Amino acid sequence: MTNSSVRSSKGKSAAAAPVERAGSEPPAESSGKVLIIDNDAAHAEVVAESLQRVGFCCQVATSGTEGARLIEQDAFDVVITDLVMSDIDGMGILERTKTAQPEAEVIMVTGHGTIPSAVEAMQKGAFNYLLKPLDVAQLRAITAKAAESARLRRAVQELNRRLDEKFGFEGVVGSSRQMREVIERLKRIAPTNASVLIQGETGTGKELVAQAIHHNSPRRNKPFVALNCAALSENILESELFGHVKGAFTDASFDRVGKFEYANGGTMFLDEVGDMPLPTQIKLLRVLENGEITRVGSNDPIKVNVRIISATNQNLEEAIESGKFRSDLYHRLKVVSIRLPRLMDRRDDIPILIEYFIRQFSAQHGKQIRGMSAAARQKFLAYDWPGNVRQLRNAVESMVVVDIDGLLDLDDLPEELAGPPPQTSDTANASLVSLVGKPLEEIEKLFIAETLRFNGGNRELTAQQLGIGQRTLYRKIKQYGL
Repeated sequence: MTNSSVRSSKGKSAAAAPVERAGSEPPAESSGKVLIIDNDAAHAEVVAESLQRVGFCCQVATSGTEGARLIEQDAFDVVITDLVMSDIDGMGILERTKTAQPEAEVIMVTGHGTIPSAVEAMQKGAFNYLLKPLDVAQLRAITAKAAESARLRRAVQELNRRLDEKFGFEGVVGSSRQMREVIERLKRIAPTNASVLIQGETGTGKELVAQAIHHNSPRRNKPFVALNCAALSENILESELFGHVKGAFTDASFDRVGKFEYANGGTMFLDEVGDMPLPTQIKLLRVLENGEITRVGSNDPIKVNVRIISATNQNLEEAIESGKFRSDLYHRLKVVSIRLPRLMDRRDDIPILIEYFIRQFSAQHGKQIRGMSAAARQKFLAYDWPGNVRQLRNAVESMVVVDIDGLLDLDDLPEELAGPPPQTSDTANASLVSLVGKPLEEIEKLFIAETLRFNGGNRELTAQQLGIGQRTLYRKIKQYGL
């Protein structure tokens, strides 16, 4: 093997472990797993060694049949295959790889290159097409790009799986520990008829959770009716809830069916129930106890079968103590309760929510958005989100609307996320001086801890920013007890 090309050479080792380069340490992390398929065993071994020297973990197959078997049995980031082989040729290997491992990339290699064969290979999904003798630098560069492409494909596939699965609850997106606990609770609550009280700050997704309960319950084919109790006066609220008869009050020129009658057999969602006037609370309690409503201006009770789900951002126990909310109604509404976490307490869900809303608003606004830049993503992870998921949702929609290049970046950020101006040199120097004299291990621990905090605990992003492998980061986290 020369510095410029890979030639057949007898006796080269094809060991799976990376080979040390003279005067340097072997790579600490694998750059990717590569399968090399070639009838010429010596050539395959030299290709493997040239890639192992820069950190790739390589496996060699000296026939198309052996290569096809390994593709079925193991996972690879990149498959490098000769085009012309005596049993299964390169095109057959390409087809088998795309069937068994669609995320893997295939590089075609041949000493008999023609334009039609190159075009056919690329049309069938080959990542690249190389001619023998191979240039080492070109081989390594193309293999590195192919491995990165495979990793990105797998990451996108995993993210889409998590988004599409959504644990069977439409609109409830999240894989953090806090949201997994919420979803597990929803799974137990949904099939019942129990009244549910959902508590949480504004923007945490209380109505989405109420809809999820309804759509996963036996009442899913009946109406889901939502009403905001804080938006209406006492008289209008009672008319909305219970309906009225003609002549019940001024402008009541006809009988009107209320929300409870309309929702019969289904679910009623009472948002901001803590703002319901006391007289209306008494009438709601009667509905919960007797399953009957009476239209405003009428004396005739009407039977209804409605499940009540209510929500509030208030502390109802404090409201009871101050006389603003009835204790008996509180206990009837809170047969089962769910508390939704703030977004800043479930930062691990931010990347998933970003991708979910990008997809949603790209379709809604007819935009082709590839994704969000790492710099903009860091802004999202560092922000405190006082408006919770609703604020994040609005921020992503704003960026999708104003974007012009298909990538959501810093120039698309809403004003509240743009952040303060960069540090001045004096401030930066002062921060640097404060580290002088401290042990290197202490400084490293500080930087890793702060970067993790900045990224909301996202280890993959932290490793990328620190320029180290994820396994190295895990080892450091364990070493420093982070």
